[in-house]
Amino acid sequence: MKILIYSPCFYPNLGGLETVVSILAHEFLAQGNTVQVITTTPATDSKGFPFPVIRNPSPLKFLKLIRWCDLYFQPNISLKGVWPLLVSPKPWVISHNNWYSRHDGHRSWQDRLKHFALRFASGISVSQAVAKHVPSPSTVVPNPYRAEIFQQLPHIQRDRELVFLGRLVSDKGADLLLEAMGTLKQQGIRPRLTIIGKGPEEAKLRQQAQDWEITDQVTFAGIKVEQKLVELLNAHQIMVVPSRWQEPFGIVALEGIACGCVVVGSEGGGLKDAISNCGLTFTNGDSQALAEVLQELLTQPEQISRYREHATTHLSCHQPKQVAKAYLEVFQEALS
Repeated sequence: MKILIYSPCFYPNLGGLETVVSILAHEFLAQGNTVQVITTTPATDSKGFPFPVIRNPSPLKFLKLIRWCDLYFQPNISLKGVWPLLVSPKPWVISHNNWYSRHDGHRSWQDRLKHFALRFASGISVSQAVAKHVPSPSTVVPNPYRAEIFQQLPHIQRDRELVFLGRLVSDKGADLLLEAMGTLKQQGIRPRLTIIGKGPEEAKLRQQAQDWEITDQVTFAGIKVEQKLVELLNAHQIMVVPSRWQEPFGIVALEGIACGCVVVGSEGGGLKDAISNCGLTFTNGDSQALAEVLQELLTQPEQISRYREHATTHLSCHQPKQVAKAYLEVFQEALS
């Protein structure tokens, strides 16, 4: 099968969607297909891929690529990538990795147009929550994670309690975690927290730690990637994903679970699918509920061991090979 992937966001960007697209493209190729990727992300280095990556093609080049492929795949619908299908129709599959609406739930005219266009494509949703959101039927296929990188390292001593991994922006809720730690301190519970990431809220978070008088418990580790990130995650017991907004999925939870962490995350959206029975959830935005969940785990370590026992079975559903195979089954149905 000749698969053309249109993903405006791609390497060298390193977000969740970019990671998923790269994983899938490599696996489609490994499973005997021909792959090309179109992106609007400019290259900043010469990293090679085993498939062509065409950056900002001309309209004529774009149209030639559409005519070349057997199937056109978009990770999230992009209206800028739809027009060639009007000239040269091809089987079209869209994976839904996000909500097609504004943060407050309002739909702009672009969102409404996307909802209309989805009727003409086969759909894949990354979680049950997203599948309920999109207006047309879709097959639920959960996201993969980089299984060759994120894994348990037995030689690392797991001697720290809490870890947060993400951009330091208000939506990710790191301030809720600091507030919960302040509540725990009043109960005589003083876990250590490592905050991995950078962002515009860092100064406010540092000030908040001072206000709660927990600076001696909190380490701002900055950005960590690849092996250094894996080693740091392996040193912790619990990963906290306290997002305020409804996460469509949450690959970060899979990465934490793969490194041996029990995950505590917000229950809204698709994050609970990523956590499954490998951790606990709490109401989005409720720092008191978060403190209660953390208190339960920190004072009953046998629960951490019990949740960790489910990791292997849960992660088996998110292995790149299995996820790509499920995508290819949807592709075959679209072709037929």
